[in-house]
Amino acid sequence: MNRTVVVVGGGYAGSLVAKALDADADVILIDPREAFVNAAASLRALTQPDWAPNAFFSFATLLERGRVLRDRAASVDPRGVTLASGERVEADYLVLATGSGYTYPAKPHHGSTSIAEQLGDLRETHQELAGTHRVLILGAGPVGLELAGEIKEVWPDKQVIVVDRTDQLLPGFLPEVQDDLRRQLDKLGVELHLGTGLTALPTIDAGRAGHVAVTTDRGDEIVADIWFRAFGVRTNTDYLADGTLTPLTEQATVPVTERLNVQGYDHVYAIGDIAALPDPKMASYAMTHAEVVVQNITAQLAGDQPGTVWSPTAERRILLPLGTHGGAGQLPTPDGAAPATAQMVYERKGADLFTAKFASRFSNPRRSINDWD
Repeated sequence: MNRTVVVVGGGYAGSLVAKALDADADVILIDPREAFVNAAASLRALTQPDWAPNAFFSFATLLERGRVLRDRAASVDPRGVTLASGERVEADYLVLATGSGYTYPAKPHHGSTSIAEQLGDLRETHQELAGTHRVLILGAGPVGLELAGEIKEVWPDKQVIVVDRTDQLLPGFLPEVQDDLRRQLDKLGVELHLGTGLTALPTIDAGRAGHVAVTTDRGDEIVADIWFRAFGVRTNTDYLADGTLTPLTEQATVPVTERLNVQGYDHVYAIGDIAALPDPKMASYAMTHAEVVVQNITAQLAGDQPGTVWSPTAERRILLPLGTHGGAGQLPTPDGAAPATAQMVYERKGADLFTAKFASRFSNPRRSINDWD
């Protein structure tokens, strides 16, 4: 008799686990959305609406044997999941992969779960942005800088201002990477205000055209026609807050073992942003966690002991495109971390933002958008 593997969350890590175990178990993937959203492509989807459908991959084409439940997890216990609809899903193995929330447009609005809704949001915001001249971005992390690069790609004459309390770009990465990134931003004409915050957030809603007037801690006044928020990660573990499965950490993450089991359970796993690990909250790390869990559950399904352990990555990695051809990055090598050239960033990410990679994952010809269970 096949065992049931329930995966909660169909993001980068969850969809990988569900796909990999589909042939060996009865897989049930739980996610409220109609489609996987490649967040790496969200910012280009905003600036180039004709390209935007490339960011979405229907869950209906992910699995050949398994099924997808379009619902939210309300609570999880060692035996299964209670859904927001009231339905109960029993599980032999549980994988929690609900990731983290982030501000729009880097991730969709919380209430927009269909492809049509999400594309509509992007088109509306694109229209707001297209008619502006000065753009303010709050946050100089990867999201804020990628957004600046995508805007400059489409509208090179727009003035883009980026503000961040951190006094350097990409802290913790190689100085050569930081210097290369600043050089490219300067060439694009992106105006940086680092080491300072705002006395108050703009009164107008983010992503809406209008008069934006703010003052920095240093007393500088900035005027713009639209602004975007590019900070504020929130771990998606509300459904675990009742403590039925396990107490959360102070950071609202899930304590896990070296095999990525939720502490106290050999059949329950937590991966990606919700796992209490030192890894950065980035897709590449989440997919590494997914591979560990796939190997361990595969062993368990075969009656063997799981033996694959997670190990921290010695060197941090990043690929940060600035439009289709620019960008900076850092990659691990046998000799340690090394800078990635703009050409390398283009070839590995900037050209299509992993569209081809996920098209391969979501390529089951036997299923269609109308095949929801």
